[in-house]
Amino acid sequence: MRPRPRSDGVENRWGGPWVALAAVLLLAAAIRLVGIRYGLPFALLNPDERNIVPRAWAMTHGSGLDPHWFDYPTLTMYLLAPFQAWQAEPRLTVLALALAGIAASWWLGRRAYGPVAGFVAAAAVAVETTYVAYSRMAVTDVPLTLGVAVALALMVSGRIELAGLAVGLAASAKYPGVLLLVPLLAGAWGRWRRLAVACGLAALAFALTSPFVVLHLGQAAGDAWGVQQDARAGWLGFENDNAAPIAFAARLWDGFGPALLIAVAGLVVALVRRTRADLVLGSFVLVYFADLMTLHAHFDRYLLPLVPALGALAGRLRSLAPVTLLLLVVPFTWDVRDARDLTRTDARAVGHRWVESHLPRGALLAADSSTPDFEGYRVLGLQLPRPGQPYDPNRSVPRLRKLGVDYVIVTGAVEDRVLAAGTDYPREARFYESLQKQKRVYAIRPHGDVGGPWLEIYRLKRPKA
Repeated sequence: MRPRPRSDGVENRWGGPWVALAAVLLLAAAIRLVGIRYGLPFALLNPDERNIVPRAWAMTHGSGLDPHWFDYPTLTMYLLAPFQAWQAEPRLTVLALALAGIAASWWLGRRAYGPVAGFVAAAAVAVETTYVAYSRMAVTDVPLTLGVAVALALMVSGRIELAGLAVGLAASAKYPGVLLLVPLLAGAWGRWRRLAVACGLAALAFALTSPFVVLHLGQAAGDAWGVQQDARAGWLGFENDNAAPIAFAARLWDGFGPALLIAVAGLVVALVRRTRADLVLGSFVLVYFADLMTLHAHFDRYLLPLVPALGALAGRLRSLAPVTLLLLVVPFTWDVRDARDLTRTDARAVGHRWVESHLPRGALLAADSSTPDFEGYRVLGLQLPRPGQPYDPNRSVPRLRKLGVDYVIVTGAVEDRVLAAGTDYPREARFYESLQKQKRVYAIRPHGDVGGPWLEIYRLKRPKA
């Protein structure tokens, strides 16, 4: 069989764009499979898995479809739940969604600026470090990113009504997906009837895939507002962070490396040229980044919806495509480094095994957040300190003694951040200092094949009679 000729008359001996996409997807899957079971069966990669995975599991095991919790809408839980009928951990499902997001980014770049841009966009999303990391976590960010890529691809293709459906699905994965209405407006400007239909389909798609958000609208609005206010107030670990523009720009650099410069250059060209694809992608990047500027919690995952758009914009500069692909080697090396770290055993999981083999069942434990679940023990959870939140009275050694707590379990995932911002959390810092005066019965820190944050266990001294 003769090789299929390209449109310019030159024979294509490399198999065409589909082979290139398949190669990118295979590479992306290989990167992500390393370390995908890190910290299981505990949510040690991301504490948010504790909010989503158990609720999705319960849906499959008789509790019904109403999660009775609306910090996030429910589409992600509905996507995970069917696969939890035979396995408790749905990270492979998220991995499949992440690969679909890469394919959707390829489609987005191709429809916006041509085949070269499609390949660049897919390659950029495949190796962007934050997207790689969250492809191993059963949380809402990867489904949202997939929804964003599909919606933007439909918009630049002129499929306004289908784009509206995708907007509703993206918002049903995570509320910030509603910001896709801005590029939808930009792409459908002047076609008001089609825009109205698209908006109606967006609302319908959201209602069908997050029905209990609509049925419990008051509670859902309160939960969503509370999450947004927490993000605006900040979070433990960001007290000494830079201003939002600098902090988020630094995290974008941590994700893309120097290829970010070409993506920004592509954005500038798009804002000058202003084709339909330029208007759609440029308006989304600007409005989404502007929304981030209101936040004081600068989580890297908040930037994930920008990744497909920035990948496509990097591909817009076709003459620089070889340079862009070469620069993407930098985040790829970061991915390899991070994956190597995930082949180690988390120190907190090692500590959990020590607890099971050395502490009597039924003992009352006080434990920091970001520690494993200690089944078979009574656990008093110590609340995570946060800006603007009241002090947890249980962070007091005398009070814990009074409550009958036998052991206190702390981890560097919390303590290190508290002590780094000790002036903001003076009472919490004093609690950790007073704990040092108790008997430490166990400690483990990263070494050799052990990684992750350190963990220590203290036995409280009983007051003298």
